[in-house]
Amino acid sequence: MTVSDQPLTIGIEEEYLLVDPVTRDLVADPPQDLMEDCKKRIGADVGNVTPEFLRAQIEVDTSVCGTLAECREKLAMLRHCTAEAAGRHGLRIIAASTHPFAEWTEQQHTDRDRYNLLAEDLQTVANRLLICGMHVHVGVDDDELRNDLLNQVSYFLPHLLALSTSSPFWQGRHTGLRSYRLSVFDELPRTGLPEKFDSFGEYTRHVDSLVSAGVIEDSTKIWWDIRPSARFPTLEVRISDICTRLDHGITIAAIYACMLSMLRRLRRNNQRWRVYANMLIQENRWRAQRYGTDEGLVDFGRGEIVPYNELLDEILELLAEDAERLGCVDEINGARGILKEGTSAHRQVQVYEASLKAGADDKEALKAVVDWLIEETLNGVDA
Repeated sequence: MTVSDQPLTIGIEEEYLLVDPVTRDLVADPPQDLMEDCKKRIGADVGNVTPEFLRAQIEVDTSVCGTLAECREKLAMLRHCTAEAAGRHGLRIIAASTHPFAEWTEQQHTDRDRYNLLAEDLQTVANRLLICGMHVHVGVDDDELRNDLLNQVSYFLPHLLALSTSSPFWQGRHTGLRSYRLSVFDELPRTGLPEKFDSFGEYTRHVDSLVSAGVIEDSTKIWWDIRPSARFPTLEVRISDICTRLDHGITIAAIYACMLSMLRRLRRNNQRWRVYANMLIQENRWRAQRYGTDEGLVDFGRGEIVPYNELLDEILELLAEDAERLGCVDEINGARGILKEGTSAHRQVQVYEASLKAGADDKEALKAVVDWLIEETLNGVDA
């Protein structure tokens, strides 16, 4: 079996926020039995639901899937069951990387050993983590291949972020950024773009140095935008905001899976994607965070800023063969729909500005954004 012919294994993690449908604010102290109610509705063959760092958050993760269609089916079921359980307790869920107006100072963290240690270690930096993301795991069994793909695929991380943005607001302010989530997350240590290593052994030696020094317990405390998973033989991309619309998230996952397939295919032909320095990729990361898909990214081969739609066309052409093989042509082509409709960040700002124009005050306009998020989070879930 060649490296490009290996079967796909994929899984998605999403984090949701719990809101009160009357106040539209976060529920800092949800009912104790809500989590158990969620778990009762979700079979192990579909996935899992777990508490997150803040009590106003819930994380779901699919079981291992063999196709993007299967992944979508399971993720839809997870959203549906979580929303249904929350509804039984008078609550709603929203899939957004920040809440439009909630205050981080009013939140409570989950009373679990890992989270208690995190709060003690990181103090205010941890307490400000009122953010949610989407993580996509793609199976890469070979350690050295995983390291090689990590080095190459990092170039495309800003392109994925730009398509996923859903955090334009922070504590009642329109930040002017499409993804304010990264501004909060980057306050943590061991975040941002991954280091580049010549081998997987070099990576593990660096992790072991931190473990031996007592700085971290294990590599789960390395929170890069993409990382070798500590729990599974996967390469886990973490840069994306959570997509409010389910199908947008599946598009991000499909593009990422096809990117890894494409790089494997190049490797089979003794070719590879050029590895660029982090200082260059960081510029595109910032542009994606600030502008999303609006102002283009730097094409370092051409040495100029190129409109995002042109870059996307080039990427989809590169991935066409892999999308055919993985059976996700429609899913990756959904990226053009995201450009046409706008990401969640675009749509949130549109709802906010339309409400202000219609005579709402600032607080009412932000509540209208929450109402839109509640509805849009379940868009396509029952389809």
